[in-house]
Amino acid sequence: MHADENNLRTWWKSGKPWIWLNAAAVSTSLVMVFGLLLLIAVRGLGYFWPADIVETWYTGRDGQRMRLIGEIWDVEEVSARQLRESGLDLPAGTGMVTRYLIKTGNRDLLGFDFKVVPETGLEAFTYPPDLMRVERREWGNFYGYLVAVKEGDRVVAEGEAAWTELERRLARATALHDQMVRIQKKEIGAVNYALERLRLQQRRYELDGALTPERLAGLEAERARLQEEYAALQARLAELHRAIARDSMVGRIQDGREVELPLAKVVSVIRPNAMGVLDKLGLYLVNMWRFVSEDPREANTEGGVFPAIFGTVMMVIIMAVLVTPLGVIAAVYLREYARQGPLTRLIRIAVNNLAGVPSIVYGVFGLGFFVYFIGGAVDRALFPEALPAPTFGTPGLMWASLTLALLTLPVVIVATEEGLARIPKSIREGSLALGATKFETLWRTVIPMASPAIMTGLILAIARAAGEVAPLMLVGVVKLAPSLPLDGNFPYIHLDRKFMHLGFHIYDVGFQSPNVEAARPLVYATSLLLVLVIVVLNVTAIAIRNRLREKYRALES
Repeated sequence: MHADENNLRTWWKSGKPWIWLNAAAVSTSLVMVFGLLLLIAVRGLGYFWPADIVETWYTGRDGQRMRLIGEIWDVEEVSARQLRESGLDLPAGTGMVTRYLIKTGNRDLLGFDFKVVPETGLEAFTYPPDLMRVERREWGNFYGYLVAVKEGDRVVAEGEAAWTELERRLARATALHDQMVRIQKKEIGAVNYALERLRLQQRRYELDGALTPERLAGLEAERARLQEEYAALQARLAELHRAIARDSMVGRIQDGREVELPLAKVVSVIRPNAMGVLDKLGLYLVNMWRFVSEDPREANTEGGVFPAIFGTVMMVIIMAVLVTPLGVIAAVYLREYARQGPLTRLIRIAVNNLAGVPSIVYGVFGLGFFVYFIGGAVDRALFPEALPAPTFGTPGLMWASLTLALLTLPVVIVATEEGLARIPKSIREGSLALGATKFETLWRTVIPMASPAIMTGLILAIARAAGEVAPLMLVGVVKLAPSLPLDGNFPYIHLDRKFMHLGFHIYDVGFQSPNVEAARPLVYATSLLLVLVIVVLNVTAIAIRNRLREKYRALES
């Protein structure tokens, strides 16, 4: 007994229990992280799979029998007591009851998008192969049977023949719609942008007292040319409107009504019950591509997230370009030039403390200092012709990137200082002995050898900045941006524009959506996409860091 106590005491003093405790903590953390990622991946990737459409009959508590058509969105087990409290009459002794959430769609016609029904009132589920799901540009999905295809007021196909005709005419309508979008966003957008620049140029001449008759005539001639181009584009757009409005389809919904849908408002039509696994897999990949390449629709609850992906990546890149030189310069000064005394130690303490400041505080600072103070001064100095409408005196991409650069600056400074401290003193002394100046030693030898540590700081900065949302809500991010910060109009990169962000998109869809149930899978899909974007950015930075580390490893040894 005494020997066992001694062995236990010796084992405890050896520190092995702490090793096992740390291993258990790390294992638990990894299981939780990968479990969370697995949950997000399963829920998010399942959003793109074309689910089968069910048809059933449901008898409500009032005894009325109604037909339901839609997708089984969710299934859960609830207690009979909970259902009785909601007014449902169940036999005595009933335990758990299965409850279905069916997405019936057609909310513009039925007044609701989902129907919650217990299994006690349901009849058997059937899966008719001719049931169709119509993805619309407005009002969400349409579920029902295809009755006919029309050209104007004339029926051109009915029955099974209508499906082939519908596919052909929908492809035509989609091509016309893409042309209209291209004309509206690119060509008409470019003309409007040029007209606005002409207006501002004329206003600038007026403020400078330099609006001569010759300049005014030149401006008017250019304006007349642009207005002619605008009128021609509008005429082309009106022609496309008439062409796309020609075709329509007639569908029969669950209550028996026949509804006419213009193909101009239709994105896609599928019959998932008649599709095989390979057909569904192909459509699954198409849906994923559309999600990452299209613009959002229906208050961000449908469509794609390309503007949010573009805004997130562009903001992180600009932030990295801004924070890296600032952080390196500050770290070099503190480590190589500043006198190591109480003041320098106090500055380091302040830098370390800045890393713990809540991000929303940085957002308030960015709004007050960058947007209102610096942006307002820039507008008064460089863009007086646009006032009182602000140019840089309003939240935008530049101020969001600067705010996040300030937020992540302490991380880069600390990591760079650690890297500079690891460079052997003999390397500095050898460079100086060969006649190099201190600046040349730093620029050509010390900083390149410390570049892996600088990349480490940048990796940590990217990981934090890409997921921040709170400060961006104050300094530039919006629910829906009318145009991207990068386009074909001079100066091509518009740092004054507002932008979309994946993190804010998740918040908006998850907490501000008018259709919570429909938006829930989209939250998982967007969250998974944000994680993947952060991983890609970090892997790129890690690859660069590893190459630099291999390059300078021989010098460090």
